[in-house]
Amino acid sequence: MTDSSHVAWTEAGEARSARWRSESGTPPPARTVVVDDTVTADEAYGLAGQGTALLWRGDYQNARLLLAAMSRRADRRPRKAKAAAHASDPAQAFHLHRQAQSQRARTLGRLVVALEAGYGLALRRAPDVREACTEAWGPAGEASVVSLRELLGAIGAHEWRRKGVAVPEAGGDIHPHYGVFAPTRQEYVGLVASAPLPEALSRESLAFDVGTGTGVLAAVLARRGLARIVATDTDSRALACARDNVARLRIGRQVEVREADHFPERRAALVVCNPPWVPARPSSPLERGIYDPESAMLRGFLAGLAAHLAPGGEGWLVLSDLAEHLGLRTREALLGWIDAAGLAVAGRLDTKPAHPKAADAEDPLHAARAAEFTSLWRLAAR
Repeated sequence: MTDSSHVAWTEAGEARSARWRSESGTPPPARTVVVDDTVTADEAYGLAGQGTALLWRGDYQNARLLLAAMSRRADRRPRKAKAAAHASDPAQAFHLHRQAQSQRARTLGRLVVALEAGYGLALRRAPDVREACTEAWGPAGEASVVSLRELLGAIGAHEWRRKGVAVPEAGGDIHPHYGVFAPTRQEYVGLVASAPLPEALSRESLAFDVGTGTGVLAAVLARRGLARIVATDTDSRALACARDNVARLRIGRQVEVREADHFPERRAALVVCNPPWVPARPSSPLERGIYDPESAMLRGFLAGLAAHLAPGGEGWLVLSDLAEHLGLRTREALLGWIDAAGLAVAGRLDTKPAHPKAADAEDPLHAARAAEFTSLWRLAAR
């Protein structure tokens, strides 16, 4: 048996337990068995599919190969994935697709590894993961068990953070932190870099970047010459990430990163917001950059925008219409929220996404992705 925070297992005839670590809040497995290099991919996938966690005690590189083999088995078009591919209703296809992805993640997440109290990974040929784990989860404490998939995510995030993402419009590289959405899809960055600046900025060069994330859009505005930008967020990881990028880009005199729910006090000539684009429930912190339950952030931004615009100022809403093509939100609903907030559309810039999924005919959501536009809505108070 396990409690809500620990996983238990028997090894060498001895009962053991450790802290269960799950970024998505997945409960600890009810049953855990110890496996090593002798387990086959079919055996491992069968046990994982039945809900049993497999605590790896073999070679680290072999564990990665086993996870890849299990992934191939998971990708053999499970029932829900097939249903999503053939669903005629876009919203149904989206929900079935997410269910299939969730089931896949749960199964693959049952291959787990043990971390020592200092984030040491005592496996043959294992890399030093201490820095990556500390960046992701904070200072080391007690020994823990985590899915190999999640550990690989922390290692990958560490590499992204170290190398950075090239964003020329921001004046340099943006270094995303673990759990903060990276600006890999950059069509929205180009919109903010090219939209005509409101005349009100000539009277007071002040802008807000609401929900700043990595700080990339604040950096773009600084690059465009704005004297002062206040970038807000409520997530501690995003705040740390944005401050790191502001320091790296040496724009601290222009950009202030501040913890705030949506807007800081006072009014600005320009208020920018790039909320999550799809109204659905995120299953991990990283997905909070994609999914916005019931469009809460979007609606909150629209509802408060007019009260935070200086005379003649504009609000720039950066939003994909993917949700509309998926049947999750209508254009009429969006326009209704804009109108109800006392706002008018002063203009709109559109661009087509260039990411690979937009051209992948095998993707269950291909029809919606192929029709998608990303837009910058220029909004003014009525």
